[in-house]
Amino acid sequence: MSYAVPPTRTAAVVRQLRNEIVTGELPPGTLIKDAELAARLGVSITPVREAIAQLSVEGLIDIAPNRTRHVTRVTQKNALELIDVMSVLACAGFEWGVDNLTATHLDLLRQRQVEFVTGLREGNVLAAGAAGADFSTTVILASGNRELQSMVDLVVARTMRILAMTAESDLWSIWIDGHAEILKLLEAGDSRGALARYRKIYVDYRAAVEQELFEDQ
Repeated sequence: MSYAVPPTRTAAVVRQLRNEIVTGELPPGTLIKDAELAARLGVSITPVREAIAQLSVEGLIDIAPNRTRHVTRVTQKNALELIDVMSVLACAGFEWGVDNLTATHLDLLRQRQVEFVTGLREGNVLAAGAAGADFSTTVILASGNRELQSMVDLVVARTMRILAMTAESDLWSIWIDGHAEILKLLEAGDSRGALARYRKIYVDYRAAVEQELFEDQ
């Protein structure tokens, strides 16, 4: 039995809207209307407005000078810039945490990898993305720097929304294969090799995103 405190209405609306944006259910450019959202989600206007403000901070919703709100539009430039920022932050966290990993951490990494692959196999992109992100989170949190992790979480959410990859996307294989090789290196006690392989994931990922998702630009 779980005794976790339920999320506030605002947190619940943030989570719902973020999921809809990340999965593409609310496509880029979609006009966001407070009253319509409140009616659809069964809440008052206040948590909707608070959620929109939060998602604006995350870069998922654009608020124009006239106060109209739209789901953020995608460009090659902001997609690649986000990947670059995510790479710098996540690789720093991985470097700081990798030497602190224990056998318990390795067990968690194996579990997240299984959840990652299973989520994609079942077509659950949100679950797969969360498990894939948690693989990195396990190492980053081993550094003890929770502030860095909060920054990585923010960039990851924005990046997933911009890419909105399907379960069938070949881009996932870059992460799955990379994680599998990192696990082998960590199990062999080669933390430097694991760090180098982690960095390579971002190099390969950026190149693939630029080529596959923006080839017509």
